[in-house]
Amino acid sequence: MHARDLMETDVKTLAHDEDVADAFRKFARYSFSGFPVVDDEDRVVGVVTESDLVDLFEPDDETLWIPIGLPPFVDTLTYQVKAPWADLDLGVDMVRNADRPVSDVMSTDVVTVTPDADVDAVLDLLAGEGPDINRVPVVDDDGRIVGIIARQDVIRAFRDERLR
Repeated sequence: MHARDLMETDVKTLAHDEDVADAFRKFARYSFSGFPVVDDEDRVVGVVTESDLVDLFEPDDETLWIPIGLPPFVDTLTYQVKAPWADLDLGVDMVRNADRPVSDVMSTDVVTVTPDADVDAVLDLLAGEGPDINRVPVVDDDGRIVGIIARQDVIRAFRDERLR
């Protein structure tokens, strides 16, 4: 079994020049947790995931440093504060970030495979010790997207193989 046997060829993508508002529309329209980002020639240049967009609404530093004690015996105590979603003004954050290009929020270290990749290589990527990967773009020799393999595609293929 190879990547070409597992991949979905009707790939929904984001263009590199689309903005965050376009990404939100695609996430609302399709039940995917991420989209490959392609350049003008359909070469994969990144991936935008739901968590990339959620990160736009969470502060980077949620740690307060509270000094305690008197000089010369000053220690610092780390206290982490996480604001509840109800306290965040998501509308303002959405307007502030809507025009940002997806290239500002996408991950650029995209792992891809070719159609000839063995199923074991795909499994190693999806179940590996590295970053949590839910989908693997399939690209031709020029880096153009020709398909995508999600975890459920691999599971479905193994289920179907066992039922034969």
